[in-house]
Amino acid sequence: MRPLTDDETKVMFEKLTKYIGRNIVQLIDRPDEPYCFRLQKDRVYYVSENIMRKATAIGRRNLISLGVRFGKFTKTGKFRLHITALPYLAQYAKYKVWVKPNGEMPFLYGNHIVKAHIGRVTEDIPEHQGLVIYNMADVPLGFGVSARSTVDMRKIDPTGIAVFHQADNGEYLREEDTLF
Repeated sequence: MRPLTDDETKVMFEKLTKYIGRNIVQLIDRPDEPYCFRLQKDRVYYVSENIMRKATAIGRRNLISLGVRFGKFTKTGKFRLHITALPYLAQYAKYKVWVKPNGEMPFLYGNHIVKAHIGRVTEDIPEHQGLVIYNMADVPLGFGVSARSTVDMRKIDPTGIAVFHQADNGEYLREEDTLF
């Protein structure tokens, strides 16, 4: 487990900025204790510095996971957020979409969100901006990328795609054998 290089940090923070904006500072400078990001086998973990120091006694081959997995780096060097980062993204998200009850299951099965399934959205969402998807009871279901801006979303037909699927809570079941 090692710290991220400058290039890796830049790529990861650019991806996180799409979802939480300037609130990224609150992830690292927390009031309870400091947290950091660490890399283990191309996977990025969000861990408290206290636990990280204690984990140095564990051998690299024996260490499977430490903290919360935020995502992984692909072989091409891009960063892909993982569903386990959802509680932190939901806490600091700038843009949100609430899905009607009839749209929850299609999203949790990995489909994009169509306009007919949207209950409400935050104002001024730009096109291709990261956002967090909630059900109408304010429970975070996953995250995605806006297919259109808020103004354009209101104009499209009910079967038009409004939000591209990125990750959802159904991944815990669909990918449980490759989760860690």
